[in-house]
This record gives sequence, C-alpha cells and structure tokens, in this order.
Amino acid sequence: MDIAQLQSYGYFALITILVISLYAYIYHLYNAKKNADGVDYESYSNMALKDDIDDTPVAPMSDDKEK
Repeated sequence: MDIAQLQSYGYFALITILVISLYAYIYHLYNAKKNADGVDYESYSNMALKDDIDDTPVAPMSDDKEK
C-alpha cells in the first residue's frame, strides 16, 4: 500500500464523516425547531422580506404579561 492509496482512503473517510455530520446537523436544525420556551424562531425568517409598515407583525404583542 503506497502513500497515494492511503491518501485516497483517508480522503474518502473524511468526506464520508463530513457528509454524515452535515446531514446530522440539518436533521438537528429541522427536528428541534422550538427552543425550551416553545418559541418557533422559523417564523422570524421572513422578517426581512415582510418589513413594510402595513404588513402584519411576525409575533403579536400584548400589553398583558403572561405568567
């Protein structure tokens, strides 16, 4: 086994590990959409697109404090 073959096996193993970790991270992002408080932050993704004065707010605010 020469160095070129060893490098190709190492490259394949590295790419496989990186692909698996990327898919695990994507799964983690879409699986845990809400944090511990129960807030879905994915609804805030269109905030930059819907920023006119007459658009509806992303999250309705109330004057009463929730307990």
